Amino acid sequence: MSIRTRLTVWYVGLLALLLIVFGVALYVTVSITSYQEVDRQLQQRANDIQASLSTVLTLQEDPWDVFRRGGVFLPTADVFATADIFVQLSTVDGTILSRSENLGNQRLMIPQDQLERVKRGETVPSDFTVNRTRLRAYVAPIVTRSGQVVGFIQLAQSLRTVDATLRDLATLLIISIAAGLATAAIGGWFIAGNILEPIDRVTLTAQKITRARDLGRRIEVPSKIDEIGRLALTFNEMLARIEELFRAQQRFVADVSHELRSPLTAVRGNLDLLKRGAVEDPAERAQVIDAIDSETARMSRLVSDLLLLARQDSGVPIARHPIELDTLLLEVYRQAQITAKGLKVTLGAEDQAIILGDRDRLKQVLLNLVDNAIKYTAPGGEVTLALTKDDVWVKILVQDTGIGIAQDHIPNLFDRFYRVDKARSRDAGGTGLGLAIAKSVVEAHNGKITVESQLGKGSTFAVWLPLPQPKSAPEAPPLAAPTRLALPFQTSEISRDMTIPEASEV
Repeated sequence: MSIRTRLTVWYVGLLALLLIVFGVALYVTVSITSYQEVDRQLQQRANDIQASLSTVLTLQEDPWDVFRRGGVFLPTADVFATADIFVQLSTVDGTILSRSENLGNQRLMIPQDQLERVKRGETVPSDFTVNRTRLRAYVAPIVTRSGQVVGFIQLAQSLRTVDATLRDLATLLIISIAAGLATAAIGGWFIAGNILEPIDRVTLTAQKITRARDLGRRIEVPSKIDEIGRLALTFNEMLARIEELFRAQQRFVADVSHELRSPLTAVRGNLDLLKRGAVEDPAERAQVIDAIDSETARMSRLVSDLLLLARQDSGVPIARHPIELDTLLLEVYRQAQITAKGLKVTLGAEDQAIILGDRDRLKQVLLNLVDNAIKYTAPGGEVTLALTKDDVWVKILVQDTGIGIAQDHIPNLFDRFYRVDKARSRDAGGTGLGLAIAKSVVEAHNGKITVESQLGKGSTFAVWLPLPQPKSAPEAPPLAAPTRLALPFQTSEISRDMTIPEASEV
């Protein structure tokens, strides 16, 4: 069953329930009111008859004997009767004193149980049927001034008018409810269709996108931003994100293929030389073998880095152990002093800080940043390491006085295989994944890595790592000039090798 049908059925069902409850309540109310009105009229007429008998009832002797002797006038029943009201006056022993002509040869009978109640001075209403005509009866005692019950006033009114009114009301309610439900069903069907039509358009557009594989297509957003409009906007945002990831994946595959093709070509060329015996000199043969070994190692590092990134993409958690960051920074500083030829490596502020994380991966991050700083700082320059902390964050700085990075390259600096200078895309045997892996490792520790740089003045990389918090996670680190770097992949592992162009610093 479609949503449109279900909405219509629910709407009509709820309306039917409400109309039926309302109809039953109205019918019962009118019915009770009508019967109460009949009883009120009969009671009023009985009171009028009782008042007209006041002269007879004031006598001390038997009023009916006086009446039979002609000593007093007794009003006839016809005086109080109408076309639909029947009147009968009778004594306690059942003798009929007077009855209305509309009764004909009929007489109004009193059941024995009701007769006993009337003799005790009670009034008794009842219903009975005569010649298929329903009558509402009312029996009241005739009581003397001394309190003696000497007779009965019997009144009955035909319920034909009341029954006809109730039948007409029931018919009207049934027809009205049926017509209302039919109108509601038709209206609800069209209303549900109009409401769901934009969703159908979204579905058709999504199907066309899927079949045509056109991720650049978007869903038309209505001018009025309601629930459907927000759905279309969300769907378009999702499509844009999917398209971005798809394009990034295509670029990634192309970059990997490009990175592997060059070393494979070199290996195959050198192997071909060896197979043909074109290299007879032992020194040249050793150079060829070294070249094959170098290119094979380069491919091995690339594949290793890609595997590390794939592990992070799959959500493999990192190890969480206490790390003394000041000790770790000191190790990196000592190693940097060994590799920094012609450069001054200094150690700035060094606060003591302990965090939870993977020590080896964080060390690789810092070594990558220090190696890049040394590589792209001219002799005589300076590389500075520092560690500071506050109540929430630890900040590790790697600052250099190198060539710097242009501002338009910074947003993409941590993308995989991103090259600032395309002409120097394969220098130093790096894989081009170092900064991407560094960013993934820091983010896996719930931290953030940022960079500030000016051409010709150097760069400053900042690694923000959260201190263990007992209750809540830390907020974003306070930065004077934050730089948000978008990366279409989540990465995890780290490589010490980087592919960095001379004209920029990474």
